[in-house]
Amino acid sequence: MSLVTLRVALARAEEGGYAVGAFNVSSLDQAIAVLDAAEVERSPVIVQSIAGMSAYADEERWWKRLRRIIDDYPSVPAVLHLDHGRTYEDCARAVDCGFSSVMIDASREADGDLPASFDDNVALTRRVVEMARPHGVSVEGELGTIGGAEAGIAGIAENIVFADPEQAALFVSRTGVDALAVAVGTSHGSVKFTDESGGQRLRIGLIAEIKERLPDTALVLHGSSSIPAEAVAVINAHGGDVRPSYGVSPEQKSEAIAHGIRKINQGTDSHLAWTAAMRRFLGENPAVVEPSALLAPAVDAFREMVATRMREFGSAGRA
Repeated sequence: MSLVTLRVALARAEEGGYAVGAFNVSSLDQAIAVLDAAEVERSPVIVQSIAGMSAYADEERWWKRLRRIIDDYPSVPAVLHLDHGRTYEDCARAVDCGFSSVMIDASREADGDLPASFDDNVALTRRVVEMARPHGVSVEGELGTIGGAEAGIAGIAENIVFADPEQAALFVSRTGVDALAVAVGTSHGSVKFTDESGGQRLRIGLIAEIKERLPDTALVLHGSSSIPAEAVAVINAHGGDVRPSYGVSPEQKSEAIAHGIRKINQGTDSHLAWTAAMRRFLGENPAVVEPSALLAPAVDAFREMVATRMREFGSAGRA
């Protein structure tokens, strides 16, 4: 089973009424943690990397190793996905490295400061689709803008330009994307909403309206981490300085799945769990210098967070 395309994985999710978690990884240890969780939970999974965000100087070598690791998990239906490719070249490199899916984020201009025009978004996205499809690679596009760190801006929900249902239908018809990330109230990064009501800001009605117009297109939720307060507290108690905030509640994510979301991106939650476990270990064991000793609790925490999200998204037991 092993490597599958995003189109295949999300078509199965549509049939089963669940969402597949897409987990950002920046090291081989994190990729193994994600795949271990998928194997134990018997869950399909999307392993994803962002261009320019890894622990390795040679990005293409890192990407090729990610591809080989997936082969070690034959019982896991796994998508290898490029998250937030900002250029055509990013996506082409990922295809060359064996990725089964790429996201071209053409919703913002190249400098990341301003939303791109609809026509420019369509043109770049269509170009990537035309490049990827002959290789059997799925493509995800984005409509509207999702605030936060990955967009290259500092703000939170106020920076969101919500997806328009009519434009969404036109965008898919003109580009031929397999999946569409829609801006419906989420925000990237470890600081999302400054009040508890922020976690309830998903526009469920907007998701439902877009899904009604695009019944055959998989919808994607970006920036949807819940920001566990306990992980933030542990980090800050051991020398960190993470600003407490509120993420998207698990209940809202479940409601979004019920109304048509089939892929949910999660990066911050597992990274917070990783960092909290590592900081706690170093704080409690200041004389330890053996890397395996401090990595073990971080990998365990990362894997446990991923497994929790798989159960919440309904993908556990679906492999």
